[in-house]
Amino acid sequence: MATALRAELSEKSRYYVEKHRMYELKHFCLQYPSWKRTCIELDGMNRPGEDLSGVRTNTPGDPTGLCVELRTAYLNRMDLVRRTAYEADPDLASYIFIGVTEGVSYNYLKTKLDIPCGKDMYYDRYRRFFWLLDNARN
Repeated sequence: MATALRAELSEKSRYYVEKHRMYELKHFCLQYPSWKRTCIELDGMNRPGEDLSGVRTNTPGDPTGLCVELRTAYLNRMDLVRRTAYEADPDLASYIFIGVTEGVSYNYLKTKLDIPCGKDMYYDRYRRFFWLLDNARN
């Protein structure tokens, strides 16, 4: 899947984020489904009989503690994306969340999910989301 970004904003815009930082933040958000899967796998570490070869490690020490640390790190990232979407616009948070974590366009949100706003308003909140996320991750 190619990363589709709208035209770069002017540095005078209130939600300006440098082009390559925007790519970084966009790809950060697109990892959300992977984080979710990993959290489920890490939660399953205490269940016998499952093949968890993808998350095993040869690191000496406390494997349960390592599992908890990893799971907490992924949950914190997931929470950051959800909170930032809500902070960008509480009414459009669910649409912004889908847009940034699944990489879908406004047209998809309008036709399939019937987003209750216009394209300009959505992309304003979308840019606000990335501006807030940039500030939170600095």
